[in-house]
Amino acid sequence: MSITRNTSAFWGETWQLAMQALRANKMRAMLTMLGVIIGSGSIVLVVTVALAGKRYILSQIESVGANLVYATVVNSTDSESLNLADQITPADLAAVKADLPRLIVRAAGTNTLPMNITVNGEEHLINLVGVTEGFDGIRNLEILHGRYFDEDDHASRGKVCLLTQDLARRVFPSENPDNKDIRIGELHFTVIGVFKERVAGLGQTEITHQSAIIPFSLLQYYTGTDHFKTLYAQADRPEDVPIVTRQVAEILHGLHRPGAQYRVQNLTGILETARNIALALTVVLILIALIALVIGGIGIMNIMLVTVTERTREIGIRKAIGASGDAIRYQFLMEATAISGTGALAGIGIAVAIPALLNFSLGFFPEAGDIHVPVSWISVVLAFVVSCSTGLVFGYLPANRAARMQPTEALHHE
Repeated sequence: MSITRNTSAFWGETWQLAMQALRANKMRAMLTMLGVIIGSGSIVLVVTVALAGKRYILSQIESVGANLVYATVVNSTDSESLNLADQITPADLAAVKADLPRLIVRAAGTNTLPMNITVNGEEHLINLVGVTEGFDGIRNLEILHGRYFDEDDHASRGKVCLLTQDLARRVFPSENPDNKDIRIGELHFTVIGVFKERVAGLGQTEITHQSAIIPFSLLQYYTGTDHFKTLYAQADRPEDVPIVTRQVAEILHGLHRPGAQYRVQNLTGILETARNIALALTVVLILIALIALVIGGIGIMNIMLVTVTERTREIGIRKAIGASGDAIRYQFLMEATAISGTGALAGIGIAVAIPALLNFSLGFFPEAGDIHVPVSWISVVLAFVVSCSTGLVFGYLPANRAARMQPTEALHHE
C-alpha cells in the first residue's frame, strides 16, 4: 500500500512541477505548441479532404453506372455490307434481356443522328438520340419538368421528344417548352419534357449539352436503319458485372458472323483505379502532414534544450536536495508531452470544427444535395497519438540531458 501511495505521490509531484514550469513560460509554451497544432490539425483535415474527395469521385462513377455494361461494334475493314451485318440490332437487345433475366435489371439500346435545328432563324447542330425503353433508368435521367416516354410513345412511333436543359433554354429562352412544337431536320416534334443527366457521363454517354431524345422506333422508321450504336445492360449487383460483361460479349458473337468484333466494357476498372488513386493521395498527404508534425517536434526539442540550459541551476538544486535523475527526466518529458498533447487537442478541435461548420452551412443550400464532408475518427485518434508520441520522442534528448547533469557543475552554472 505504501509503495502505491509513494508512486502516486511521485507522479503527482512530478506533474505539478511540470505544470508550474509551463505556467511560468506561457507564451513560450504556446508558441511551441503552434507546430503541433498545425501538424495534428493537418492530419485530420488531410484525411477528411481525402475521404470527401474519394466519396465524391466514387459517387460520380457509381451514379454513372458502376453496374453498367455497354457494348459497341468495332469498326471493320471489310465491305460496307459486312459492317451492316455486324451492327448491334434490336434482336441482340431482345436476346440479352431473354438470356440474362436474373443478372440484369434493365437493358436498352441507342443510336445517334446529327441533325440541324433552327433557332431564331439560325441553324444549330444537335444530337438526335433514339432510345429504347429503360434508357432513362440506365443513364440516370432527371426529368426537370414534363414527362418521359411511355409505352404508347415507343409503340406508336410518336413524334415526341425531350430536350436537354441547355437546348431548351436556347430554343425556348423565355417560355415553358412543354407541349410546344419544334422542327428538327424535316420532322416536327412535340416537346413533352426537359431533362438532364444527374451526373456527368465520364465520356460514356451519347447525351451532350445540345441533345434531344426521341423513341428509337421513330428514329428507326425515319432513317431506315435498324441498329444501335450502343447497347446497355445494367447488372443487378456489382459482383455480377464481370459475368454480365462476359455473357453479353458471348451473345453478340453468337448472333453474328465469326469475324465480327465487339467492344464490351464496364466501369469497374475506372472505379478500382479511382479507389487506388484516392488511397495513394491519402497516403501522400498524410506523409506531408507528418512532416509538419516532425517540424513541430523539432521545435519542441529546441525549446526544451533552451529551457534545460536556462534551468540548469534549478536542476542542480533539486539534485542536491535528493531528486533522482529519473524524476528530472520524467518532469521534462511531462512538459514536452503536455505541450504536444495540448497542441494536438487544439489542432484536432480546429480540424473537426471546420468540416462540421461546412456541413452545417451546406444545409442552407438545397442544390448541394447530399454532399457531406466526413470526419474520420481514426484520423482523430491517429493525430492525437502521433502528436503525443512526437512530444515524447523529441522531448527525450533535452530530458535526458537534464537528468544526467552533475549537481556540482549545475550549481556553478551562471
